[in-house]
Amino acid sequence: MAFFMLVDKKEETTMGDFGGGGFRPRGEMHDATCAECGKACQVPFKPTEGKPVYCLECYKKRRNKF
Repeated sequence: MAFFMLVDKKEETTMGDFGGGGFRPRGEMHDATCAECGKACQVPFKPTEGKPVYCLECYKKRRNKF
């Protein structure tokens, strides 16, 4: 299972896809491009080449599919 992080800019926090109240203060942000819609976004981790990164909107859509 891949691990993705997303950023909720309104809350200024990050959360992982494992749930469990994984909120923490926002740290260093890295520029990325969403693998689904192509929109520029920022993530709280350094993206790894070959692994998809999703913007908040696309991430939420993908989570609802499962």
